[in-house]
Amino acid sequence: MRSLLTVLFFIIALSVFGQRAGSVSVSEFGAVPDSHQDATAAIAKALAYCKKNSVAKLIFPKGQYDLYPEKAIKKEYFISNTSTEEECPSKIKTIGILLEGMNDFTIEGNGSMLLYHGKMISFVIDNCRDITIKNLAVDYARPTMSEFTIVSATNKAIEARVHPDSWFKIESDKLVWYGEDWRGINFHCIRMDTSKQMMFYANDAYKVLTRAKITQTAPQRLKFEGEFKVSDYPVGNVFTVRDPIRDQVGAFIAYSKDIKLKNLSMHYMHGLGIVNQFTENISIENVFVEPKAGSGRHIASFADGLHFSGCKGKIEVLNCRFDGLHDDPINVHGTHLKITSIKAPNQIAVKFMHGQTYGMKAFFKNDSIAFVNPATLEIVGYGIVQSVTRVTEREISLTLKKPVPENVSVGQVVENITWTPEFSLRYCIFKNTNTRGLLVTTRRKVVIENNLFNRVGMHAILISNDASSWYESGPVQDMIIRNNTFNECGYNSAPDSYAIAIAPENHEIKEGYYVHRNIRIENNKFNLIGSQLMTAKSTDELYFIHNQIKTGKESKEGTLQLQNCRAVLALGNLVADNIPFGIKIDKMERKQLTTDSKLIR
Repeated sequence: MRSLLTVLFFIIALSVFGQRAGSVSVSEFGAVPDSHQDATAAIAKALAYCKKNSVAKLIFPKGQYDLYPEKAIKKEYFISNTSTEEECPSKIKTIGILLEGMNDFTIEGNGSMLLYHGKMISFVIDNCRDITIKNLAVDYARPTMSEFTIVSATNKAIEARVHPDSWFKIESDKLVWYGEDWRGINFHCIRMDTSKQMMFYANDAYKVLTRAKITQTAPQRLKFEGEFKVSDYPVGNVFTVRDPIRDQVGAFIAYSKDIKLKNLSMHYMHGLGIVNQFTENISIENVFVEPKAGSGRHIASFADGLHFSGCKGKIEVLNCRFDGLHDDPINVHGTHLKITSIKAPNQIAVKFMHGQTYGMKAFFKNDSIAFVNPATLEIVGYGIVQSVTRVTEREISLTLKKPVPENVSVGQVVENITWTPEFSLRYCIFKNTNTRGLLVTTRRKVVIENNLFNRVGMHAILISNDASSWYESGPVQDMIIRNNTFNECGYNSAPDSYAIAIAPENHEIKEGYYVHRNIRIENNKFNLIGSQLMTAKSTDELYFIHNQIKTGKESKEGTLQLQNCRAVLALGNLVADNIPFGIKIDKMERKQLTTDSKLIR
């Protein structure tokens, strides 16, 4: 009997221990929901415990958790597409939640709100594997975006109502936006027409306001007196203003594998958005970048929504919404680095060229690289990395397993082609952004289907590749764009207001060479704001078939612009109201186009 009781005791003890090892709550470490107390240190303590004891899950009992920068972790990170040395000399970041070197771990939010104070990165996943973050919302007590609504406008006076979350003061007759331990110095302004769900650059109009006589006439009310062009200040429009320096980002996922974000609401993100850098396999499902319902705010992201730089494996974005962003909702790309010297037969020095991208680990042993002519974007050779040496924050020395190909020279660029992902985008909604909807340049399979692009200010989809401006690589080789709806996109980029732009930045066209290939655009609905439908340059095997096209009221045709393309098939496209479907060709032979359209030029 005693032996049986002993066995039962150990079984119960093991069961309890197993439950304890399986999950813990942030409340056990001092985080108190809805208390407005700083939970930053308690959450860090809970994560440290989970890491040390291999706990599988950290639970947030439902409620609001406030995070402040004073007790936050500070760590140096070089993040793609963020800031130059002059804009942000220090790369020390302030991190609300840091997961570092953790595996097989889940954060369960239970619908909780993480409310951030000051300028912080909401969460960082660094050198981790098999991480899931789910059922959480992120917001800022004082977003770094200031918003005010025009309530009246004449050529002598503008009156505005400031959103309660936008803190301001008037100093020496100047309007100053400020927050928790920050104040705006420079500005970038975008005007939102909330009735039309359209956004427009408004730096010039805002600059006029800053030079006017400014008075506060009531709480959250401002009056600007001077000389104004009334049409620049439509009543009911919202001016959204930020200091453009990207000193932090919304979230950062780096050098990790098998990451899942699910059921997250990012009500505001400071900086670039959720940046994914040199990470393998990322699943993003039911992630909503949009202002909190009832908040009265209109902007949810300081810049991008999701940014993928140098990732690999599979990126899946499913059932997400992007509503109210100051820059591109999604950008997927690699990075071209310029060859500055050939130091030995099998050794080259390469350099980060764009001001806002440098310092990150960009190559690893056994990575494959492509050598690229920056003018034509032609691949002129390949190599495999033997070893990597960081020379400076901008310069890297690469030792290759074999000699550099003879036709490779200083001034050409290299792309890490090992770190290029497959990408799928399904059942997502894009609206209220004045820039592009989706930028994607990757050589692996891309599927874009069943999405809505509603009044995206510029191209709904941009397929670029360049080695002279942003240095964002690379060629597209297998892409399907199908069953999407494009509604009045491109209004901010006239006359080049194309819904889709295949626009590689090859400044020299080499006969017989095409930057992109195998792009299939089928069964989509295009409701154009004008007549410009799509432009394509230096593309081989382009299929534009069975799409439905409706043009703007004043348009006489729907236009497809082709330059230096080969093997183009445009068949079965239906244009509403008997408007012809026009195809313009340039620097290509007519025989390279197969179409049933009667209007070819």
